[in-house]
Amino acid sequence: MDLSDTSRKRIARLEREVSRLRLSPSLRLGEHITKAMRYPWRAPFLIITLPTLMLIIAFEMLGKRKVIPNKNFSKYNIDNSHQNTVVMFPTNGIGFGHFTRMLATAKRMKKVDPNLEIIFFTTMPTLHILKEYGIPSHHVSGAKYFKHLDSTKWNALIEEQLVICLEMHQPKMFIFDGAFPYRGMLRAMSSFRGLDKVWMRRGTFKKGTNIPVDSISHFDLIIHPEDSVLQDIEEINHGVESITCSPIVLLDDNELMSRESARRRLGVPLNSTVVYVQLGAGEINEIQSEIRITIDALVKNKDVHVVLGESMLGSRLSINLERVYLLRDYPNSMYYNAFDATIQAGGYNSYHEVRKFRIPTLFYPNMNTGMDDQLARCNAAIDEGWGMVLENRNEISINTEIQELLFNCNNLKVDGIKKTDSMMLAEELISRIGKNESVSEEE
Repeated sequence: MDLSDTSRKRIARLEREVSRLRLSPSLRLGEHITKAMRYPWRAPFLIITLPTLMLIIAFEMLGKRKVIPNKNFSKYNIDNSHQNTVVMFPTNGIGFGHFTRMLATAKRMKKVDPNLEIIFFTTMPTLHILKEYGIPSHHVSGAKYFKHLDSTKWNALIEEQLVICLEMHQPKMFIFDGAFPYRGMLRAMSSFRGLDKVWMRRGTFKKGTNIPVDSISHFDLIIHPEDSVLQDIEEINHGVESITCSPIVLLDDNELMSRESARRRLGVPLNSTVVYVQLGAGEINEIQSEIRITIDALVKNKDVHVVLGESMLGSRLSINLERVYLLRDYPNSMYYNAFDATIQAGGYNSYHEVRKFRIPTLFYPNMNTGMDDQLARCNAAIDEGWGMVLENRNEISINTEIQELLFNCNNLKVDGIKKTDSMMLAEELISRIGKNESVSEEE
């Protein structure tokens, strides 16, 4: 009997719900005990088999053991001949890193292929940014924003919403940018045949990592954006094709405002020294905080004006300090021609932005970021001659280094930085879509 498309989708959703129930710990443990009740000879062995099953389930939940999927799913075929579409899924971390990489990639892919449709499926709340780029979006709030939704239910929500998105848009490619793939996302992806699945992830999969063992195998390609320092790390032998690319920055040089336009927009004097500060931590109104000490050290110099970067993801700052201006925009890098120098933390995206646009910078590396070696990254700026690094920070050291930055900001070497080709990755991905389409037509 032929079923309508709507009926098939309804059946597939019911199958996914049944599969989630069958994989749930409560049902699996209950089923195990029920079998022992049906077959009494099993009961004496429960003292061993029940704890063993509990341990297996625990390892699956921690990502240390592969979850055995339901093989009876109804899978959809992506109609590659009709939809020239890519769906991108950037997660939201503590900043804009994942979102910015995806937006930068989307913008350049559309330059290579103006007929390509990019659709965002994301947990990021700043969807208005996409309007400027003509990118429509689907949004699901992160699990922490719901009061009564545990991770299991939230992953079910992600699965259903993403399946609907992929059903509607029939993309040729799906690109995920995040540190860890969501289980609901992986289940949704596995429901579609013919979909080229890409994972963009900064850093490699080193041995001993806590990434779920079966996550990597869901993807067809792994993209690793490079950093300023090479890491000699023994990586997991995952068997999935992987490539590297230059650090991804949203804007190109010709997209920045002119120095005069940027300064007029910010409201700072055209002939003053302007320093951009974005440290991302500390309270501005706490006198002993690093950020307040930094601002006080800057405004001691009568000709210096400070532009303080404020994240659109955080609470609004409230300050009333002379010659200090707040900047809450996206991307703040569009104003970089206005600045004579910057003071930044050592995060990946902010580092590579100031490096690309050749701005003399004093870095305050965060020494407690786990795998992200900010100190090594920032020290590369010293080697290249355009950066300074302040590792041990107190009132005296901050004042000293800031005076040196102001004195040397016109003398720091900024012209010898190697340029990167921002279009190479976009061209590679568009080429990959074309190759996969050719293979599909031959089959």
